[in-house]
Amino acid sequence: MQHEYILNDGNRIPCIGYGTWKLAENVVETALKAGYRLIDTASLYGSEEAVGEGVRKSGIKRDEIFISTKLWTDEMGYEEAKQALQRSLKRMQMDYVDLYLIHWPRMTASPEENWKERDLETWRAMEDMKKEGLVKSIGVSNFLPHHLENLIRNSSTVPAVDQLEMHAGYYQEYTLQYLKEHNILPMAWGPLGRGKAEYTPVLSVLQKVADRYGKSVQQIALRYLLQRGALPLPKANSEAHMRENLDVFGFEITQEDMSVISCIPMGTWLGEHPDLAIPQKKSQDK
Repeated sequence: MQHEYILNDGNRIPCIGYGTWKLAENVVETALKAGYRLIDTASLYGSEEAVGEGVRKSGIKRDEIFISTKLWTDEMGYEEAKQALQRSLKRMQMDYVDLYLIHWPRMTASPEENWKERDLETWRAMEDMKKEGLVKSIGVSNFLPHHLENLIRNSSTVPAVDQLEMHAGYYQEYTLQYLKEHNILPMAWGPLGRGKAEYTPVLSVLQKVADRYGKSVQQIALRYLLQRGALPLPKANSEAHMRENLDVFGFEITQEDMSVISCIPMGTWLGEHPDLAIPQKKSQDK
């Protein structure tokens, strides 16, 4: 992959990555051979071992692959975050990760929760782990502007990325504008809507646009995100679909068609709000 973004800390990251939520067996090696050089995982996913194994089996040098992982809500806090990274490194059998993220800004939806201080304690650990060379870049996931403000106002490090739900039919314009103002790269999880778009008007709009370019709906959805300045993290199990999802750099969607896609009414939100719907799950080994 020759197409890269430059993060606000100067590090480079591929423009498109491979997501490993609900990972099928043995697909990481296939994804790497198909051309992916960014693999995204998390302690919550239970896929870190498979990611490490796939990297080793691929025969590709570790420094040619960008690995992103995340700590979960039950791993937040200063010491807890440091221990969480060590567990992730052990599972992947790696010495460092390229990007480490706080997966979720809050542990509960209670108004009494002191989430701001917990986030800051976790962030201080992330800063220290970066200084120690255990991670190259640090960022967050599912943080909205008010969560980000807490970190930016009270620390010396602006997150390099914010990984959010973003796709046609659900593009977080207010948050996107905030990220642009602070030079934070948006990473899009669920960039194809996790199949939900198939049951909404989103699919018919994307299909009409795709027909005009001779591309698949998936390629249009991913190219749309790239032209909005986001980094999509699609999933696919077959090598053919993996390669198709990477083949999004040889064409450009016109401004008119970008407007058509951007004006699709919101209707494919997957329902996970970081202040209202806190997933009650536990990280691996916790």
